Amino acid sequence: MKGEVNVSHYITILNPMTNLSTEIENDLLPMDVRKFIEGAPCPCDIFIREDSITKALFNKGMIFDASTMSFLQKQGITDVLVKAQELELIEQKVPEVNTGDSSPDIAVFKDYVFQKDEHYQVDKALLTPDTTVQFNIYRLNWSGLNTLVEASEQSPQKLPKSLDSAGGDIVIKKIDISLYKEYLNALFASKELPPKEMSRMQSLAIKENSKLIVKDLLENPRSGEKIKESVTMVNKMVDNVLDNSDAIYELLSIRTHDYYTYTHSVNVAALSVGLGIAAGLSRPELIKLGIGTMLHDLGKSSIPIDILNKQGKLTDDEFQIMKTHVIESEKLLRKQKEIPEESYIAVLQHHEKISGKGYPFGLSGSEVKLFGRISAISDCYDAITTQRSYKPAFTPFHALSIIVNETGHYDPELLSIFIKMLGKIS
Repeated sequence: MKGEVNVSHYITILNPMTNLSTEIENDLLPMDVRKFIEGAPCPCDIFIREDSITKALFNKGMIFDASTMSFLQKQGITDVLVKAQELELIEQKVPEVNTGDSSPDIAVFKDYVFQKDEHYQVDKALLTPDTTVQFNIYRLNWSGLNTLVEASEQSPQKLPKSLDSAGGDIVIKKIDISLYKEYLNALFASKELPPKEMSRMQSLAIKENSKLIVKDLLENPRSGEKIKESVTMVNKMVDNVLDNSDAIYELLSIRTHDYYTYTHSVNVAALSVGLGIAAGLSRPELIKLGIGTMLHDLGKSSIPIDILNKQGKLTDDEFQIMKTHVIESEKLLRKQKEIPEESYIAVLQHHEKISGKGYPFGLSGSEVKLFGRISAISDCYDAITTQRSYKPAFTPFHALSIIVNETGHYDPELLSIFIKMLGKIS
């Protein structure tokens, strides 16, 4: 196929997507891949080193299946790197470490989903140490909700440096979002920041305000006011990236958090705009692409919550219901005059594949338009590099290996550009 992506080649052009400390780098030891058990979860994080660069290959908990082993064999990878203490544990207790179900029980899962709905996920990069907040900040993970900062309007508190190392999702209560917005406005209005940091903050402001708008839209999808605000934010996003290509990195949320539709929507828009720029689209085209991708999942507001947040794989009937979110997104947006006609291509075709195996229409080849091809790559990549209730997040390296190996599903020339773009913004 013309422009087909060479899997072995992308290993060399993709820069490390995880910054490893020198301490971790020095702690890594080689391990024979044959020690992993097919069909069982990876017992630890797995790395490789190529040209003196260490790259995250697979995350702990990913299923080490036959296709994974086949991929490593095709690349000639016989040894991977793991942390020294984990290597010792694996060699001593391989069967115990590699088997077992890491999924939380039903009661824990239901509580976790409830807490996700009651809170808003924030970016740690915006919680600047020594700045003052007037709202509580929590860490949310499977073990529950833990208070990290206790503050109020009557008793404001300075943010500690320890927040940067906090695991899990960093969240605030939904009722505190207005106070969070006040905090952001004060942070972004600061005149004491150096120019480089101010540029970074502008990108973070666009991302966070976009997330807040999409969250509001998912709760009130017929809000014409929020649609107008989303169009304004897309314009800012496009100009931000056109002025500074490195801004894409700041616009993307880190991959260690769980899946939130509003964060996913902003990530897909940022990835699509970046890919559109790399592919040579004009500013007006980028705006239309950005609007479509920012709002592509609005129809998920009509999907039953028990399906949207189900623990584990959907049944065939549930998946049929889930697929309706594409048409529902279009129906909701058709009522809004601010949406350009071209934007609907990204909305309607972000799950189509040029192989004809996508949905909702099963389009193939040239029937899948440029905006559809771009949004499909961005949507798939962000979805599989984000943690879900039923699986850990794939590393960028692993995610791209999956997308590349799904022969014929995605536009090979755009995929090649996408991989190079990710390497540049690492």
